[in-house]
Amino acid sequence: MTAVERSEPAIDAAERPMLEGWLDYHRETLAMKCAGLTDAQLREASVPPSAFTLLGLVRHMAEVERGWFREVLAGEDVALIYGTDEDPDGEFHLTEADTWAEAEATWRAEIAQAREIAARSGLDDMSVGLSRRHGKPFNLRWIYTHMIEEYARHNGHADLVRERIDGATGA
Repeated sequence: MTAVERSEPAIDAAERPMLEGWLDYHRETLAMKCAGLTDAQLREASVPPSAFTLLGLVRHMAEVERGWFREVLAGEDVALIYGTDEDPDGEFHLTEADTWAEAEATWRAEIAQAREIAARSGLDDMSVGLSRRHGKPFNLRWIYTHMIEEYARHNGHADLVRERIDGATGA
């Protein structure tokens, strides 16, 4: 696992760079929460009976990135990465075969796709696809704001899980 670099968003940026800066900040915060842990620690469900793990969370965020940017914003017909019809929350149901290397590579690939898709849209552009949950389109501004909220909320969960695993706090 390599060291994670995280930059504070500029305090005087225009709206789009500000939104992108905060989203990247929260993406890297999640990576920092996972840094330095073994695959076994990343698979550790630290708040029983919940199956919530840091590895499952990274896999979940890969699904979220894919869903909002590829499926909703771009209108791509993409399948879930880890979930199935029988197990729609499959990203959280881990086995010993699931690794950080695979999860991080998948998550980073979805982030790269998200950036590419977002770069082709204006903040007020409406999505081509519809959200599964809401059944309606969203503009990129809303998607960025939602993604920042999604990461911020889950990074709070990650704080608690990481502290429970090895006592590390902060970041």
